[in-house]
Parts: sequence; structure tokens; C-alpha cells
Amino acid sequence: MERLSVEEFREAEKLPLIVVLDDVRSMHNVGSVFRTGDAFRVAGVYLCGITSTPPMAEIHKTALGAEDSVSWKYFPTAMEAVSTLKAEGYEVYAVEQAHGSTMLQNFRPVTGRKYAVVLGNEVKGVHQEVIDACDGCLEIPQFGTKHSMNVSVTGGIIIWHFARAVMRRY
Repeated sequence: MERLSVEEFREAEKLPLIVVLDDVRSMHNVGSVFRTGDAFRVAGVYLCGITSTPPMAEIHKTALGAEDSVSWKYFPTAMEAVSTLKAEGYEVYAVEQAHGSTMLQNFRPVTGRKYAVVLGNEVKGVHQEVIDACDGCLEIPQFGTKHSMNVSVTGGIIIWHFARAVMRRY
């Protein structure tokens, strides 16, 4: 099945995408983002504010060890993470419904660029100051009665969009 060891994963080419979790409360959501990040070899996950960090049994329950393979960092605030990423040359996008947001299907990641996406709190979303500091907002179109999706589902859709556009294998 071409599965990599943790050591091989760390050495393998990465999707040039950092996923930033802005005050995500659910450790199951955190673990799921790690697991999806492992599946598509994201460059890293940044855990911010009240977002729990490994090692935690509840993160491991959904990450299934991906918290050991995917690189991660903790920041006291998502603003600090965004500032660091922008200083390192990343284009940073909040995943949020906002005036002027770009619908995901209309966003075309460019090979050779580094990206970061910010996923927000399950109730309050991405902090407004973080949205303001980002290069823009990406929005996943929704056609039902609800106007939000689970953080882990959103992460999966967003990560796949970047992987499909950037990674040669897909």
C-alpha cells in the first residue's frame, strides 16, 4: 500500500500547506486534521490558543499516530502564527464565510508557492483580527439549510483542494 514509516514521512516531499487551528476546542477535530494532514503530507499544523496539543489521548483517538508524523507547532494566538507565516513568505487564507471571500472552486493554488489556511473555532469561527491579517478568505460553497461545517470536514475539503492542485501525483 506504499505506506511510509514515520521517518520516511518526515523526509518525504510535503504539500506546501500549513493548517492553522485557531482556538479549536474539540480534540477529535484536532486529531482528524492531523490524520488528514498525514494522508496528504501537509508541511505542518499550527495549534493556537485553546487548541490542545499532543500528546493527548483524545487527539490520538482520531489522529491514530499522525500527531507523531506531521510536524506541528504551538502559538499562544493565531495572530502570532499568521505573522510568522507571512514573514516566512506564506500566502495565508482564512476559511470563513465573509464578504469578498473566494469560493473554493475558484481558487487555484499555484505550484511553487507556500500556503497556509486558518480554520476557526467550532462556534465563533476565525477571529476577526486574524481574518483581517490574512491575504483573503476561502469559502466552501454550501447549498443546504446549514451555514457551517465541522472543522475536520472543512479541513479535509480544503487540504484535498490544495493537494489536488499542487501535488504531481494526484
